[in-house]
Amino acid sequence: MGVMMVIGLFTYRIILRALGVTDYGIYSAVGGVVTMFMLVMNTVASAITRYITVGLGKGDPQNMRTIFGTSLAVMAGFSLLVILLTETAGIWYLNHKMVIPPLRMDAARVVLHTSMLILVVNLMSLPYTAEINAHEHMGAYAYISILEAVLKLAVAAGVWYASADKLAVYAWLLLAVALLARGAYALYAVLHYQECRGWPRASGTLVKEMGAFAGWNFLGSGAYMLNTQGINQLMNLFFGVGMNAARGVADKVEQVVRQFATNIALALNPALTKAYVGDNKAYAFELVCKGSKYYFWTLWTIALPFFTDADAILRLWLGEVPPEAAFFTKLTLLCFVIDFTPGTLNILEQANGRIRRYYLFTSGVACLAFPITYLAYRLGSPAWTGYGVFVLIYLAKAAVMLRIAHRDTGLSVREYWQKGLWPALVPGLMTLMVVTGVASILPPAWWRFLVMAAISAGSMAALIWFYGLTEGEKAFVRSKLPFLK
Repeated sequence: MGVMMVIGLFTYRIILRALGVTDYGIYSAVGGVVTMFMLVMNTVASAITRYITVGLGKGDPQNMRTIFGTSLAVMAGFSLLVILLTETAGIWYLNHKMVIPPLRMDAARVVLHTSMLILVVNLMSLPYTAEINAHEHMGAYAYISILEAVLKLAVAAGVWYASADKLAVYAWLLLAVALLARGAYALYAVLHYQECRGWPRASGTLVKEMGAFAGWNFLGSGAYMLNTQGINQLMNLFFGVGMNAARGVADKVEQVVRQFATNIALALNPALTKAYVGDNKAYAFELVCKGSKYYFWTLWTIALPFFTDADAILRLWLGEVPPEAAFFTKLTLLCFVIDFTPGTLNILEQANGRIRRYYLFTSGVACLAFPITYLAYRLGSPAWTGYGVFVLIYLAKAAVMLRIAHRDTGLSVREYWQKGLWPALVPGLMTLMVVTGVASILPPAWWRFLVMAAISAGSMAALIWFYGLTEGEKAFVRSKLPFLK
């Protein structure tokens, strides 16, 4: 995760300078028409991982081959749907609705088609990556992820020196990286897992069941997709590609943080699923609470320096950035923390298996953000209004998630609050007061964010120790850090 974050930050600095604000804004807006579906991938992958994890627990090789083959069939169905939507609605939207400079339309069409192909490649590789996650072979996942990050850095360097249309070159090279990296995942799975070899077997009954399960997960993450990339399209309609470039900078910061957070979740999700399906609900509920607590602490520690010095960090990282980028980055990180912290409730519901009502209610609440934002923009509200609407709606969504999880699984609302949210929020809010107080005293300077990062990390660590950790967790930390004994 550390290597990928450093490489990702450096890669983005190069590519933003190579493409320029206008072309990067086009890539953010046009590629978002298709790549917004990539937000669905993690949720669909967790659904597939759930079936594979349960299959591993049963220890039936033939059943595992059927589960794997069925997951490939389901992903093929999703891929066909993506191609159909892109080649019809996507083309129409690009040609008739998007605000793109006329001379850049040809490059924009290349971005649209290559983004579609990248998504198809990623969707078809999901069963292979799900196998790796379910078997908890995280070393392979780490090495291949680092390989992908290095290849993207090479792409950025190639675009910098390209003499042809840089935006088109960037789009095609990203497709090549996707093919190589996802092919590596597939090759590893074929070499190490018997169920991934030979002609895949699919079960019609399981296709229906898994397709419905993945479909409800698609609905859940589709609401988030609508409220992020969908609002990105609203910004394009109301404010132009310049605002898309500013939002694109903020989204890139979120992508780096999201990759970090998602990899942490990959370590927790299989254990939570196995505990629940193994009828060890007490341990599963403990992991739900601890997971939310750890997610918040990690993300909040990363976000705090941006809250006080986003402009300095972005300028040091990227040089010149669009004027709204720093403010958008602060709001984006706040939105991400609110959305990701209760994510363990999703995994608990998926382990439970009865997800129809859960996703109907939670997605219904989440989808309110898009029409409310559209109405606000129509009435003349500023671009940042979309973030404010997101925060309010997703706080309401988290409350609905917890209530339904309690009804479906028996998770105690009080336990989740006392062992998950409260120990997370107390150190976080106290640290926020510390860093904002110090920031108000120090003069604005490029070095201030280093001081604030050190103060936020140190304050979070101390306050987590005194107010966030249980005695058992403290004992575990002492066992790993002898100087605390």
